Amino acid sequence: MTNTPLLFSLEGKLALVTGCNRGIGRAMAEALAEAGADIIGVSSSLVQTGSEVEKSVHSFGRTFKAYQCDFGDKGQVKQFLEKVLAENPKIDILVNNAGIILRQPAAEHSDDYWYKVIDVNLNSQFIITREIGASMLKNGSGKIIFTASLLSFQGGVNVPGYAASKGAIGSLVKAFSNEWAAKGLNVNAIAPGYISTDNTDELRNNPERSKSILDRIPAGRWGEPEDFKGPVVFLASKASDYVHGTILTVDGGWMAR
Repeated sequence: MTNTPLLFSLEGKLALVTGCNRGIGRAMAEALAEAGADIIGVSSSLVQTGSEVEKSVHSFGRTFKAYQCDFGDKGQVKQFLEKVLAENPKIDILVNNAGIILRQPAAEHSDDYWYKVIDVNLNSQFIITREIGASMLKNGSGKIIFTASLLSFQGGVNVPGYAASKGAIGSLVKAFSNEWAAKGLNVNAIAPGYISTDNTDELRNNPERSKSILDRIPAGRWGEPEDFKGPVVFLASKASDYVHGTILTVDGGWMAR
């Protein structure tokens, strides 16, 4: 019988986290490092040597390797994958966290907004998961975690591209899981609720909108990036070995309302 604390240990594991520079992605990278994993951090902007996330990872005695990739550029995604897989042939944990949200009413939602959001939030994540997942299949093990959204279940307002991309992520999690669960890979997602990050600045700075959101959250507060440390370690560790194709909501009770 495995000792319970050891179920959550990531000692000796290598985790790749996209969108690691700030917010939820940074909190996830730090939590995985604290649990014992070395970190590959990927961001659309260059992660400078000595960055805050690198310092945090190093403070836990783990290594940190930074890569830059514009997830809206298919050429860059291809080059990034070739480089990261050549330099890191065994990636144990993949966290698909990078994403963007562009707000515009549906009747005015431009083609550029639509394609950019779909490319970053969906197309690149499919390609990255396909390629790194293929490597995991050769090793017979791996943990893949997507960042979904409440809009994987709901339609939202003024964000049709984002809602479409996150709804598709929910289905993609299930599709990958159906094929890979019996082959040693766990594919799941975490769906954030309303979290205090850059993506929600516009909502939090609108008193009327912010109040309407808080009034519906049973927990009575906006979520914080720290709220994702436990969930990501659980889904990345042996503790979740029998969890497949699940979307774990971290929303203060929003979906239960």
